Amino acid sequence: MHDTVLPFRKMNGLGNEIVVVDARGSHVVIASEEAARIASNPGSRFDQLMVLYDADPVETDARVQIFNTDGSSAEACGNGMRCVALTVFEQSGRKQQRYETASGNLEVTMTGSDSIAVDMGTPGLSSEDIPTRDPFHDTTRIELQIGPIDDPILHSPSVCSMGNPHAVFWVDDLDAFDLSRIGPLLEMHPIFLEGANITLAKVESRERTRIRTWERGAGLTKACGSAACATLVNAARTDRMDRAGTIIVPGGPLQIEWRADDHVIMTGPAELEHEGNLTFHVSGGMTIS
Repeated sequence: MHDTVLPFRKMNGLGNEIVVVDARGSHVVIASEEAARIASNPGSRFDQLMVLYDADPVETDARVQIFNTDGSSAEACGNGMRCVALTVFEQSGRKQQRYETASGNLEVTMTGSDSIAVDMGTPGLSSEDIPTRDPFHDTTRIELQIGPIDDPILHSPSVCSMGNPHAVFWVDDLDAFDLSRIGPLLEMHPIFLEGANITLAKVESRERTRIRTWERGAGLTKACGSAACATLVNAARTDRMDRAGTIIVPGGPLQIEWRADDHVIMTGPAELEHEGNLTFHVSGGMTIS
């Protein structure tokens, strides 16, 4: 038997650090411990790791498994899917692609040389979809706050699922909060049965909102595509925005549309930074180069 070498691509989607590993045609299955080790290497650090596995070629281009920095699994990553789509487009030239993920099949379209649209599916708007410990009839404003009960720092977020759980707090000043401190507290708040991505959102107009996000399992990030989608959906539900607009993450703008058919479409760029190899040893272990 021989060691197996898999190529990886270090990429980013508006600064969201992504590593794409193509395991199609191999027998390698990456485990959470290996994912965390890849993330700890300076040359392959990621917010999300996207691993491509073989799938039914008639149905999808690949099955995609997603890991966070800490090795935990993620159900969805919009920025990562754009990086996957660019990789497959450069290999095959296919502009229309389809992928199997833990949150369902996703359709991806190359709309330009550096513009990729991802159909993120339909949002989950019930407390069971997120899921939350307590049932909420109205998920546009749930009972959750941090800080003194009579003067909370943050309160009453809008919540939904974009394949993964999101809580959006509406604020007047994004820089008035230490998200690196309060993000971990809210991410693992007992009210969220599976944790949650925590976003601060400042609405600037009916067509434009600026956000910062603490990603579940990854921490502070320059971009979170599913959080941008959740922000647009929740802003539209609360009449803060129209059903299409620009969500500005620290890394730049994403175009989000919540279509009449209930599907959320996210459009933005992806960029290759460098390439490398992962060597999986027969006797166990892994080398990154």
